[in-house]
Order: sequence, then C-alpha cells, then structure tokens
Amino acid sequence: MTHTATLALVGDHSPHVASHTRVPLLLEALAARDRLVLDAYWIPSEDAEAGDAVRGFDAVWVLPGSPYRSAAGVLAAIRTAREEGIPFLGTCGGFQHTLLEFARNVCGLTGAAHAETDPDAADPLIEPLACSLVGHSAAVTITPDSLAASVIGATRTVERYFCAYGPARRLDPLGAHGLRFSGHDEDGRVRMAELPGHPFFLASLFQPELAGDGSDPHPMVRALARAAVGHAASRPARTA
Repeated sequence: MTHTATLALVGDHSPHVASHTRVPLLLEALAARDRLVLDAYWIPSEDAEAGDAVRGFDAVWVLPGSPYRSAAGVLAAIRTAREEGIPFLGTCGGFQHTLLEFARNVCGLTGAAHAETDPDAADPLIEPLACSLVGHSAAVTITPDSLAASVIGATRTVERYFCAYGPARRLDPLGAHGLRFSGHDEDGRVRMAELPGHPFFLASLFQPELAGDGSDPHPMVRALARAAVGHAASRPARTA
C-alpha cells in the first residue's frame, strides 16, 4: 500500500545549495523504496512569517541555507510545528534555529542570538565553530534510549556537515525546559536535539540529506516520512 502525506520544506530554495538539490532524489527514493509519498511544497522563509504557513501540513522540514532571508519566518514555522505536534526535522541551519526558537519562546531568553546575523551579540547562542565543518564528516555519539538512537539504530554514527556555526556550550536552560540533547561530537559538543513528548521532533547540525547518493534515504529522513504518514492517517476523515 502506498502512503501519502504533505511536507513543508522551509527555506530559501536555491540550486546552489547541495541539500536543496538532493531533496527531489530523496522524495523519489522514499516513494520507490518505502512507498512513502510526500507531497512536498517549498515555503520561502518570508512566506513562513504568516501564522498559518505550515499549519495543515503533515510534516515540516527546515533545511539548510542560512542566513535565511527571514529568520523570523523560520522561527515561526518551527514554533508552529513544536506547539501543534506536527512532525519536524531541522538540519544544519534548521538545527541552529530550532535551538533559537526554543530558547526565546520556551525559556524566555529573548536575547538569544545567532552570530551569523548578529555578530555583535554579547553572548550568542549560536556561535562560529572553532573549526569549520564545511565539507567534513565526523563521528556523533548518540544517547541510548533517545529518539535519535531509535531512528538511527545505533549509538555512534559518522555524518556529513556543511556548516561554520554551531551551538554554544551554555545550553543548560534549554535542557532544563525539556529539550533533550541526544547527539554529541567527540569533544562533547551538542550535535542533535529532540523534544520528548512530541510526536516527532528531531534536529541535527549535520545534514542527513547528504548521506550517500540520495538513492537510499538516511534513517532520519525516512523516519520523518513515516511520521508524516502517521500524522496524515490520524486526521479526521472528511465527510461529504
């Protein structure tokens, strides 16, 4: 049986961003290999500022490509997915903005900043990486009994990065308010986050969409697709 769901791809679509060009291959592979058909729509960051921009979708994926034309739009899409139980995946810039959204709207840290767009911030939540990870692969240790571990099926993985910014080490307030940091690099720096109690809410600094050649979607992408289908199936049946 083929299963269908709608997917909001949030970001400023560009043929020059590798992860964006990979998406069509992943969608084709999900349909062919797993019979998971995702009816995907790009939502530009400016359009995402509208309160209902991603409401009604079965999943939201905030893709790389920062600085976004509208950080406010990206944050609004993440908030809607978080508050309304819409399956969510954030990768690279999507991960960074997931932390920002949670810090500002859940922890009350209204001054939480991203150094890429606010380089003069006194204490940015997202800061330049000591060593750029553009084009690098690195090991990630995953917390047992986490959503990340159940999705990836292991407690260690090697993943591809394409980023120059990452989270600061001072993330205790986010953890205290319920965000779980379930993946770390070999130096203990946060590389994955999830939200317990949410149907599916997962974000990573690395880019699972770049794994392989696109013909065999990364487990995180496949898990998002399955969560989207489950969300679609849970919708009340329409009556004539």
